[in-house]
Amino acid sequence: MPAALPFGTLKTKVSSGEIDTVLACIVDMQGRLMGKRFQAEHFVESAWEGTHCCNYLLATDLEMATPEGFAATSWKAGYGDYVMKPDLETLRPVPWIEGTALVLCDVLDHHTHAEIPHSPRAMLKRQLRRLEEMGFEAMMASELEFFLFEKSFEEIRKSGYRALAPISGYNEDYHILQTTKEEHVMRPVRNHLRAAGIPIENSKGEAEAGQEELNIKYAGALDTADHHTIAKHAVKEIAWAQGHAASFLAKWSHSMVGSSSHVHQSLWKDGEPAFYDPEDSLGMSALMKTYMAGLLKYASEYTYFLAPYVNSYKRFVKGTFAPTRTIWSVDNRTAGFRLCGDGTKAVRVECRIGGSDLNPYLAMAAQIAAGIAGIEEKLELEPPYSGDAYAGETGAIPTNLRDTRHALMNSAMLRAAMGDDVIDHYARVAEVEIEDFERVVTDYEIARGFERA
Repeated sequence: MPAALPFGTLKTKVSSGEIDTVLACIVDMQGRLMGKRFQAEHFVESAWEGTHCCNYLLATDLEMATPEGFAATSWKAGYGDYVMKPDLETLRPVPWIEGTALVLCDVLDHHTHAEIPHSPRAMLKRQLRRLEEMGFEAMMASELEFFLFEKSFEEIRKSGYRALAPISGYNEDYHILQTTKEEHVMRPVRNHLRAAGIPIENSKGEAEAGQEELNIKYAGALDTADHHTIAKHAVKEIAWAQGHAASFLAKWSHSMVGSSSHVHQSLWKDGEPAFYDPEDSLGMSALMKTYMAGLLKYASEYTYFLAPYVNSYKRFVKGTFAPTRTIWSVDNRTAGFRLCGDGTKAVRVECRIGGSDLNPYLAMAAQIAAGIAGIEEKLELEPPYSGDAYAGETGAIPTNLRDTRHALMNSAMLRAAMGDDVIDHYARVAEVEIEDFERVVTDYEIARGFERA
């Protein structure tokens, strides 16, 4: 996709004073934007060719701590530099911040200038190259669900994250009256992102009080991951500017449904949908069936890349529209994989397992790897499930991060597709998350056992 802000246009806008700041950002393991704010004149003079960052940015937890146990970097190795190489095709204005543009950077080795294998963008690009060698292009779309809250991040943090109150008082799924009350946040989200070159289609209320959904038009997989990441960041900044917090935590309350990030996917060849066969009763090509069979066979092995935190697994609850089983069904929102657009050229598979806390680059890379494995192994797709998938008896989604990490560590498919070093790196990330959680005494434990234990 062409840059929303061509480099020549950026130079002109910098010269005229219209843009004075350029955000140069990498995407970290958690899917966040990390980087530097450049004086725009310096960026167009030289920094557009590259800059540096500490290599600990791809070896931290959510708190930006520096845990031991990573082969890629450590205190012993001195935490050296990575090169941030701007991808000028991602240049875009940031309309919600005055005088600002943004560019995403690839992460390179300081000495060899090779891409860092465990960098999220590099991981996705590696799988896309594999598809390209097979003659295919991955077209994808991701849905973003999140909650808006009455108070700001600062107010909520100072309260100790207690007595959280969503921006609305009732389920607002498709609700026009309630979402009108939230247009001071959602209208600028839609309009600013569209002006930034991100093809926003719509927003809507979701199936809980204060829950929103943002939909972005499908695109090539790398563009989709870029759009997802920038949109998620923008939602937080725009909500903050209006005095509200926006949270993409997968499950913030046990009494409410969680937030997902469904991933739609199909393969194309020579500009045509390779998943479509008009002769098939559901419109599914033989290629699509083997790809989907790969998604199903290896689902437990790549679940970590869809559910990366301890909290992620609290979302998988029967009757909440979050799946509990890795089975597929036709236009059925109770299944882990839903066939959409059956019988049409828009036929595609929607993976409903991922939560709103996923990193889109990792989620898409892992699913493409599984799909490729299905194609290469010529797997046969099982018949679609009919009825309430919560009542199914096979294909249970892992229920905790420890089991998911074990499946990741022992995945021969992912090790072959991504490399041992990459899988070991992310297995350590999962281990750090488990270690951090197990050190904490929760409110639940105190309330339950303080007097009665």
